[in-house]
Amino acid sequence: MHAIELPVSINHQHQIILQLPQTIQPQKAKVIVMYEDFETKNKPMKLGLFQGKIEMSDDFNEPLPDSFWLDGEL
Repeated sequence: MHAIELPVSINHQHQIILQLPQTIQPQKAKVIVMYEDFETKNKPMKLGLFQGKIEMSDDFNEPLPDSFWLDGEL
Protein backbone atom coordinates (compact mmCIF):
# COMPACT_ATOMS: atom_id res chain seq x y z
CA MET A 1 0.00 0.00 0.00
CA HIS A 2 1.27 3.48 -0.84
CA ALA A 3 0.25 6.92 0.38
CA ILE A 4 0.54 10.43 -1.02
CA GLU A 5 -0.35 13.74 0.55
CA LEU A 6 -2.14 16.36 -1.54
CA PRO A 7 -3.17 19.85 -0.45
CA VAL A 8 -6.92 20.28 -1.01
CA SER A 9 -9.77 22.55 0.04
CA ILE A 10 -13.31 21.62 1.05
CA ASN A 11 -15.71 23.76 -0.96
CA HIS A 12 -19.08 25.19 0.11
CA GLN A 13 -20.83 22.09 -1.27
CA HIS A 14 -18.73 19.98 1.17
CA GLN A 15 -16.77 18.46 -1.71
CA ILE A 16 -13.09 17.77 -2.25
CA ILE A 17 -11.78 17.62 -5.82
CA LEU A 18 -8.52 15.71 -6.30
CA GLN A 19 -6.18 15.64 -9.28
CA LEU A 20 -3.88 12.66 -8.89
CA PRO A 21 -0.45 12.45 -10.50
CA GLN A 22 -0.30 10.71 -13.90
CA THR A 23 1.93 7.99 -12.43
CA ILE A 24 -0.96 6.53 -10.41
CA GLN A 25 -2.76 3.77 -12.29
CA PRO A 26 -6.58 3.41 -12.16
CA GLN A 27 -7.46 1.13 -9.25
CA LYS A 28 -9.42 1.10 -6.01
CA ALA A 29 -8.22 3.52 -3.33
CA LYS A 30 -9.05 4.63 0.19
CA VAL A 31 -9.41 8.31 1.07
CA ILE A 32 -8.81 9.58 4.60
CA VAL A 33 -9.75 13.20 5.27
CA MET A 34 -7.91 15.04 8.02
CA TYR A 35 -9.01 18.58 8.80
CA GLU A 36 -8.47 21.19 11.46
CA ASP A 37 -11.38 22.17 13.66
CA PHE A 38 -10.73 25.90 13.96
CA GLU A 39 -13.56 26.37 16.48
CA THR A 40 -11.93 23.94 18.89
CA LYS A 41 -8.40 25.01 18.00
CA ASN A 42 -8.96 28.64 18.99
CA LYS A 43 -10.83 28.00 22.25
CA PRO A 44 -8.84 28.83 25.36
CA MET A 45 -7.82 25.89 27.51
CA LYS A 46 -9.59 25.41 30.82
CA LEU A 47 -6.94 24.95 33.46
CA GLY A 48 -7.44 22.49 36.28
CA LEU A 49 -9.70 20.04 34.44
CA PHE A 50 -7.54 17.10 35.51
CA GLN A 51 -6.31 18.45 38.82
CA GLY A 52 -5.56 15.61 41.23
CA LYS A 53 -5.84 12.94 38.48
CA ILE A 54 -2.11 12.59 37.84
CA GLU A 55 0.54 11.64 40.36
CA MET A 56 4.27 12.00 39.80
CA SER A 57 6.56 9.35 41.26
CA ASP A 58 9.08 10.34 43.92
CA ASP A 59 11.99 9.36 41.65
CA PHE A 60 10.79 11.42 38.66
CA ASN A 61 14.01 13.46 38.47
CA GLU A 62 16.34 10.48 38.94
CA PRO A 63 18.40 9.29 35.94
CA LEU A 64 16.89 6.48 33.89
CA PRO A 65 18.73 3.13 33.99
CA ASP A 66 20.98 2.12 31.09
CA SER A 67 18.51 -0.64 30.22
CA PHE A 68 15.96 2.04 29.32
CA TRP A 69 18.28 3.61 26.75
CA LEU A 70 19.73 0.35 25.44
CA ASP A 71 16.38 -1.45 25.18
CA GLY A 72 17.38 -4.04 27.79
CA GLU A 73 20.56 -5.08 25.92
CA LEU A 74 22.79 -5.01 29.03
